Amino acid sequence: MSAAKNGDAVKVHYTGKLDDGTVFDSSEGHEPLAFTLGNGEVIDGFDKGVVGMAVGENKQISIPPDQAYGERNESLVQTIARDQIQLGGVEPQAGMGVEMRTPDGEVIPLLISDVTDATVTLDANHPLAGEQLHFDVKLVEIEGEGRH
Repeated sequence: MSAAKNGDAVKVHYTGKLDDGTVFDSSEGHEPLAFTLGNGEVIDGFDKGVVGMAVGENKQISIPPDQAYGERNESLVQTIARDQIQLGGVEPQAGMGVEMRTPDGEVIPLLISDVTDATVTLDANHPLAGEQLHFDVKLVEIEGEGRH
């Protein structure tokens, strides 16, 4: 049985946790995550962590922000007048996700992080930016080697 290497199509089961143990994502109860190692289909640290694993192996991978979703960038947080945001009659609420379009049509996902009577604070950081991520990973298949 060989070890997973860049270019291999693999399938993994995983559970992702934050430093405080909060689970933010998991394949439990679903099909395993399928991706090709080294193709940039998953965050860099996850990709590198699976390289070298054998089918059936379990591994814990800790990924610093610079190999995940980057550090938080406070310049991506902006407070605007409440009347500048139109949500089709829906009242803005903290925790609500919205999309804005740039003049060239690019869609930018934003999170409303705060709402007052006069303002709405929008955050374009990825929700996991600045977080150290911890994954429990099990390699279930390397394409061509069958399932174990």
